[in-house]
Amino acid sequence: MIGRLTGTLSEKNPPQVLVDCHGVGYEVDVPMSTFYNLPGLGEKVSLLTHFVVREDAQILFGFGSAAERGAFRQLIRISGVGPRTALSVLSGMSVGDIAHAVTAQDASRLIKIPGIGKKTAERLLLELKGRLGADIAGPAHAATDAQADILQALVALGYSDREAAASLKALPQDVGVSEGIKLALKSLAK
Repeated sequence: MIGRLTGTLSEKNPPQVLVDCHGVGYEVDVPMSTFYNLPGLGEKVSLLTHFVVREDAQILFGFGSAAERGAFRQLIRISGVGPRTALSVLSGMSVGDIAHAVTAQDASRLIKIPGIGKKTAERLLLELKGRLGADIAGPAHAATDAQADILQALVALGYSDREAAASLKALPQDVGVSEGIKLALKSLAK
């Protein structure tokens, strides 16, 4: 029903923002990935939205990109996953990270998200396989086995998924696992 909001950003109270659209203030729940990329208060903002109507509430969810909104819509189609859980998943991982986890069928990355247990993570991977993985990650962004091992090693060493993924971008495509870990650790130490 409401597909996009464009207006002035009036309030920011994570995970909710207030967007003033010509005198009407819309409370919009956003994932943290969108929240961190919002402009300052009083500035113009445009959010893609998803409107949820329940028996006891009407909730508007906002997203900074079409990929985020698409992933949200895929997540809420899964039995047992509501809008809050989907928002939590998008707050904990980027759409690309979710797509890579689905493609690799890596439940360990999803389990780290608050509110996602082992069974829910496995159900998400099973339900999203073929719907979210390859189409978003794309063959050009698919990680090699060595890169996946390097990423897993960095996460095991205590680095966040985002830090580890960022350090992978600086590595050569054909780097070996041990050399890649050394180079990634050097870049993370800076």
